[in-house]
Amino acid sequence: MRWRAIVAGLGQIGMGYDLGAPAYGPITTHARALSAHSAFDLVGAVDPDANRRGAFEQHYGAKAYAELPDALATHTPDVVVVAGPTPLHGPLMAQVLDHSAPRAVICEKPLSQDLEEARGMVEACELAGVSLFVNYMRRSDPAVIECKGRLDNGAIEAPVKGVLWYSKGLFHNGSHFVNLLEYWLGRVRGSDLLNRGRLWDDHDPEPDLRVTFDRGVVVFLAAREEAFSHYTVELIAENGRLRYDRGGELVVWQPAEPDRDFEGYTVLSTGGERIRSALARYQWSVTNELAKSLAGEPFHLCSGREALGTLESIHTMLEGI
Repeated sequence: MRWRAIVAGLGQIGMGYDLGAPAYGPITTHARALSAHSAFDLVGAVDPDANRRGAFEQHYGAKAYAELPDALATHTPDVVVVAGPTPLHGPLMAQVLDHSAPRAVICEKPLSQDLEEARGMVEACELAGVSLFVNYMRRSDPAVIECKGRLDNGAIEAPVKGVLWYSKGLFHNGSHFVNLLEYWLGRVRGSDLLNRGRLWDDHDPEPDLRVTFDRGVVVFLAAREEAFSHYTVELIAENGRLRYDRGGELVVWQPAEPDRDFEGYTVLSTGGERIRSALARYQWSVTNELAKSLAGEPFHLCSGREALGTLESIHTMLEGI
């Protein structure tokens, strides 16, 4: 069976990032992933910008609409992707539920910067019987899933201590890593403000924090996006070091081992084990997990409830700011 899909919002994550990419190049947008995956038919898209609509129609050979209700009425989709700007997530979600009955909705992160609106979105989807997922795409990456398994089975021993570098705001990009660490380390138990930091783009806080999870403690440090992008996690476990570097492109586990030169000492292995990541095709990984969920198979996606938990954690972290 092939599932009919519509993308609402043709910005960078909706269509733009990989629009000019070669045929076998990166898959980093919803449009390309849905078009490439054999379980889906990309039947339409929505965007208020006529140029974007034209680019979509030319590239993907499907109709693009200025208004979401028109697309929903024409195509009765099984899947709707809400990829507009964050302030429009709530209104777009309401239109989806008012004008259609999809099997699933994928919403871009965060659900909303308003906690009550986010709760309302999750509850509305639950009442309508619609599976809501949020595009924290690292949850679907093979390397992240492998690390989760090792933390769960004790191959990476907890508790851990860690350092996270993020930039471009705690809501915008930092939320990816709050969600990732919740996936790996369990619930946020508390946080301490180390430095208030600044506002990215005059609205998104960038504090330095000490955050306690079920399985350990991680210090969050804000880098400066205008200097360079920097997203990395280092977790020091009882039996080694996990490096999640270059935003997840490089994932390395270095187990502890006896020092070859000094008897009685333990050091990290010099080479380590590189854990396979598929970050260059991250949106295809999400789409593949979505196909599994629709087929009733085990899957790795961030649910609406889990994303709401991430948003609640962030709001708690920011209470003192």
